[in-house]
Amino acid sequence: MINLLETLPDIPAVELEWMALSPLLVLLGVGCLAIVLEAVVPRSYRYLAQTALSVLAIVAALTLTVTNWATMPPSIVAEGLVAVDGPTNVFWSLLLVVGLGAVALFAERGFDGRSAFASAASTVPGSPLEREADRLRREHTEIFPLLLFSLFGMMLFASANNLLVLFVAVEIFSLPLYLLTGMARRRRLLSQEAALKYFLLGSLASAIMLYGIALLYGYSGGLQLADIDAAITAGTASQGLLLAGLLLTSVGLLFKIGAVPFHAWTPDVYMGAPTPVTAFMAVATKTAAVAGLLRVFYVGLGGAQWDWQLLFSVVAVATMVLGSTVALAQTDMKRLLAYSSIAHAGFILVGVVGAVGGGEGVAVSSVSSIAFYLLTYGLATLGAFAIVTMVRRSGGEANALDAWKGLGKRNPLLAVLMTLFMLSFAGIPPTAGFIGKLTVFSAAWVGGYGWLVLVALLTSAVAAFFYLKVVVAMWFQDADEDTVGDVESPSLWTWVVLLVTAVATLVLGLVPGSLLSLFADAAQFIR
Repeated sequence: MINLLETLPDIPAVELEWMALSPLLVLLGVGCLAIVLEAVVPRSYRYLAQTALSVLAIVAALTLTVTNWATMPPSIVAEGLVAVDGPTNVFWSLLLVVGLGAVALFAERGFDGRSAFASAASTVPGSPLEREADRLRREHTEIFPLLLFSLFGMMLFASANNLLVLFVAVEIFSLPLYLLTGMARRRRLLSQEAALKYFLLGSLASAIMLYGIALLYGYSGGLQLADIDAAITAGTASQGLLLAGLLLTSVGLLFKIGAVPFHAWTPDVYMGAPTPVTAFMAVATKTAAVAGLLRVFYVGLGGAQWDWQLLFSVVAVATMVLGSTVALAQTDMKRLLAYSSIAHAGFILVGVVGAVGGGEGVAVSSVSSIAFYLLTYGLATLGAFAIVTMVRRSGGEANALDAWKGLGKRNPLLAVLMTLFMLSFAGIPPTAGFIGKLTVFSAAWVGGYGWLVLVALLTSAVAAFFYLKVVVAMWFQDADEDTVGDVESPSLWTWVVLLVTAVATLVLGLVPGSLLSLFADAAQFIR
């Protein structure tokens, strides 16, 4: 009688580099633990436990990332599925810093759109209003494990060295975002509509990307980025499969970045999602998507650069033009920031296009410049959305631009901070946004795309008008009593976000050299 076990081939045990993967494992493990806490911790203690656990998890992951960055050489781990190299460490650090800011905003606002801390502080202890504020603050504590899972997926996406892992990662970080988008209580219908739109369009983009991955597998015979690069170098397979796979895979990546023509979800989702979720999504999703796009097209598809650089150039121009021009007509702050995000996606793509065109040195310069740009954009975005949560009316947030008129007289400090963030968005010195645009445009210019840089400069000038429109409304227009918004006093969590983002925006605008050098030293992808 044949022993079936003896006929099976020997399968070697999987070897995992636990230390290199430790930042990912910490977030995944604590996310699972946070779900258990939802079931076993009493509601009265759950908010504090989830907040503290999320902060500890992100700080631990950030500490491990920095430690590995300093002590471990670049390597491809987990049986070739994950690349832990310089760009991985840079983008992981950026994502974790954004995650800390998001936890602060989540903890401050809850998802009713107002500050439970400020509400409770302004009431008599033990009063019904104080109890209601405390109840609102403690509801929806499931937002914290969802945040951790989304952050885990984003970090895995940024380091994926295998196209199948890339697809799994995009689903891991997208599904929690779909749920978070629909959690606004005061605008439940609008929020759930935004979540449905995001889910349907995101699922379609993911399916298209999966089809592209299948075509690239058919072209190269492998899912590793190195396999695709080797097949392109050999040049023996069907070019039709390569071009079709390249095009369809780029759809999913460009959708997450919010580039034209895959931008339609951005304004509606930004409007409908709770503002802390919008802030997190605007920064973290874009950072992860850009990191994944750079790795796929630089490592795996770099040999086909002449096939995709023109495509990305056209997309960059369309994205910059549409985002900058449509934003001029916006009268709602969240929609204005949504189209601002689209325009910034175009500016980032300017650097992506030049990342391969000028050779290895220019590629490294472009990657480091893009990382610095994402940092400056993220700082201004977190700070701006923190202020958006504080301009309110009786029905909730006052997002209409008319509600911001006269803010400089009602709360000069918040108006000064918002002005700083608007100037950084516009790329006006001495803010970090100016250095970010300067480095990205310089790298693209050296890479041989001077005409694209000129288009970017023109659209930047157009974009400056709608940022200055906000500044003019705050400082030089009188408030209308029927439309003016009340300004809620920031509490501890909001002050932390505002001060850190504002100080960093100024410091990186004045002395960016050390951080740029650090990013440049860590901008080489491992192959």
